[in-house]
This record gives sequence, structure tokens and C-alpha cells, in this order.
Amino acid sequence: MTKLEQKRLKTSLTASAVLVVALVSGCASKIDTISEQNLINELVAKANIASELGEELDGKLSDADETNWWQKLDSSQLNQLVTEALANNHDLQTSQLILKSALARLGEQEAQYLPQGGVKIGAQRRGLGDTNSRQSSANVALNWQLDLFGRITALVDAANASAMSQAEKVRLLQIELVSSVVKGFVSYQGNVEKQHILTMQIAALMQSIDVLQARVDEGVANDLDLNRTMAQLKQQQALMPVIEYAKYRDLSTLAVLTGRLAQNVTLTNEQAILQHEFSVSLSEPNDAIALRPDISRALYDFSQANSLGVSASKALLPDISLASFAGVVSIGSNGFSDTQQQWQVAPQLQWSLLSYPALLAQRDAQQFLSKAAYSDYQQVVLNALSESELSLQLLVNQAQQKHFADQRYRFANKAFLQAEAMYQEGQIPYLALLDARQGVLIAQENAVDSTISSLLAKVNAYQSFNGQWSYALSNTNK
Repeated sequence: MTKLEQKRLKTSLTASAVLVVALVSGCASKIDTISEQNLINELVAKANIASELGEELDGKLSDADETNWWQKLDSSQLNQLVTEALANNHDLQTSQLILKSALARLGEQEAQYLPQGGVKIGAQRRGLGDTNSRQSSANVALNWQLDLFGRITALVDAANASAMSQAEKVRLLQIELVSSVVKGFVSYQGNVEKQHILTMQIAALMQSIDVLQARVDEGVANDLDLNRTMAQLKQQQALMPVIEYAKYRDLSTLAVLTGRLAQNVTLTNEQAILQHEFSVSLSEPNDAIALRPDISRALYDFSQANSLGVSASKALLPDISLASFAGVVSIGSNGFSDTQQQWQVAPQLQWSLLSYPALLAQRDAQQFLSKAAYSDYQQVVLNALSESELSLQLLVNQAQQKHFADQRYRFANKAFLQAEAMYQEGQIPYLALLDARQGVLIAQENAVDSTISSLLAKVNAYQSFNGQWSYALSNTNK
């Protein structure tokens, strides 16, 4: 069994053991989110993903702080785009408003602990035959639902979990925004570089065609060389609209992320970002996984479903309340000129015994939803571990591919220079020189693609290990 297979087996067994313990703790009337978070920390620590892959990364997982990691690319344009996205993105603004609504609903639910009621003032005049009567009254009525069995508490817990879940969704959107902006910007600059290389290729081919045409006219060369070169020219020219569309697509993506139209986004060429020294450095990789908002949100969704299940169970028990009112009444007058005091205190017990079948069905339905939420929570945890591991594997593989792509370009360029010298000396035909030129251009394109993919893999790693920097980002934007 290989080291990687052993590691995956260990991760699987650890995940199963910890999640079984979490399932037992999930049967309680209220979810202890702190204990659940500790279980996740234990699971991530035992999985040991970051440290084992850190060895393969030659120490690139350092103790540096990853907060504002995109600023390591040293691009004022990129920093401005990120700032605008966090300030103007409509999806983020919508989610933040929903969070405010959830917090307001939490306050509404907590108010149910207090007596409810109001003030009522009225006057009336009636007639029956020849008899007329007048009456006025003013009173304060209160109704206090006593939470003896914890139903209101369960509803408050559910509302609190809902608000916390929405807060984690806001953090998820912030992570997606930052990562998408960086990816879009890197992709745009990469497409600009590829367009530049393609332009040079087309110019070189057109220059060769002029030379070949003159040689054909002189009878020194045949049409085969000319037609082969023309075919390569058209092949490269056909790629130009593809790159133009790719650039526009990147601009359109950045425009949507920053709350603008594509025609209002202007970027200057900054291909130096592709060669910028940019490495992944995480201060606490395990915490960065354990604190991911998708895990926290799934936990709060489970907590909400569990609390609603508790509330549905409590609905089977009697409701005990205290109703009262106090006021004055004036009989024979609409102006409170001759009033009498009145008051009443009425304890009430209401038990919906005839509604038991419906209440039992509601309880069972909510308990199934609670189990479903917990199953989803388990899956989110495992997905987060898998995604984090894959992001680091991709980081390693892309670094290796970039190394080989750079070597390929270096050797292809040497081969082209040699072919050019040999062609000048008449040692090889023009088609051999053309093939060498085509080889170096393809190798150059491949090197640029590998550079872009390597950068995007690093962004992916930060996106997967987001628990630490996303909390810092949320605190900054409060």
C-alpha cells in the first residue's frame, strides 16, 4: 500500500470514528456547536493533510499570515478590483440584507419571552327602540406565554442558528468573490500575453510568406513551402477571435463581480504578474480547514433543524399562559366622566389533545429533516477535507508541469536557433526551419498556459484553505 493510499485510509477511518461520536452528541435537545467544532478540529488534525503534503511542497507551507493573500501579487489594479467587489457586488449585498433580516427575526423570537399585549381605548353608543346608551372604556391587556417546557427556547435557538448560518453564507460569498476576482484578473492578463505571442507568430509567418513568395517567383523555391506557411498563418489567425472572446469574457466576469457593465471595466496590461513570485503560505493549515464557512454553515443548519424538532416535540405538551387586563369603564358617558375600575387575571392551560395525530406527524417530519441536515453536515465535512487535499495535490502537480513546460520552451528555442543557423548554411530545407519555428511557438504558448494554471492552482489553494483569512476579511468589512 502506497503512502498516499495509507493516508487516505487513515483519513477515512478517522472521519468515520469522529462523525459517529458527533451523531451521538447530535441526539441531545440542543446542539453544542462548540463541541462539534472541537470534533472537526480533531478530525482535521488527525487527517494531517497540510503537513504531509507540505513536505512535497518543499516547505512552501510556512508560518506566514495568509490574510490579504492576493496583495502578494503586488497589483494595485487587482487590489482595487477586490475592494470594489466586496463593496458593490449585488449578491453579497443581498446576502448581507438577508442576514440583517435573520437577526431581526431572532430579536422578534426572543421577544416572545416577554408578556405580549397592548392598550385599548374605545367608546360606543347604541340604541334599541326608544332607549339609547353610551359607554367608554380604556384598558391594558397582557398575555404571557410561560415557557415551562422550553418550546420558546427551542424556537429562539432555531432562529439564532438560522442567523449564524446566514452569516456563514456571507463569508462564503466573500471567499468566492475574492477568489473569482483574482482568477478573472490572472486569466485576463494571461490572455493578453497569449494574444501578444500570437501576434508575434502571425507577424513572423507573414514575413516568411513574403520571403517565400519572392523565392517562388525567382524559381528558387516551390509552392509547397509557401502553401505550408500560408496554412500555418491561417491557423494562427483563426485563434485571434478566440482570444479576443476570452478577454471579453474575463472582463465581463470582473464587471459582474464588481457590480458594473463590461464596457465600464478598463484594465491596463500587466503581464508581469504572471512572473511574479507568488507562493502559498498558511499560518495554521488545519485551522484553515476546520474554520471553513461551508462546514460552519452546515453545522448551524443542523442545529436549526434540531431545535425545530425539539420545538415540534414540545408542541405535544400543554401550553400554559397568563392573561390579564386592567382598566376603567364609564357607563352612560363617552367622556370618562364617571368611571369604574376593572381588572382580571386568568391563568390558562391549553392542551391540543384532539390535534395529536397532526402534531405527531409534524414532529416526525421535523425529526427526519434534522437527520437529513446532519447527513448533509457529514457530507460537507468530508467534501471539505477532499477539496483541501485535492487543491494541494493540484498545486504540486501544476508546479511540476510548469517546470517541464519552461524546460520545453528553453530547449525548443535552442532548437530553433540551431535550425535557423543550419538553414542559413543550406544544411536543412525551409520546411525543417518552419517546423522548428512552429515547435518553439507551441512551446511558448504551453509555457504561458502552465504559468496561468500554476497561478490559478495557488488561488485554488487559498480558496480551499479559507477559514483563517475569511474570518479576518469579515472582521475588516464589518
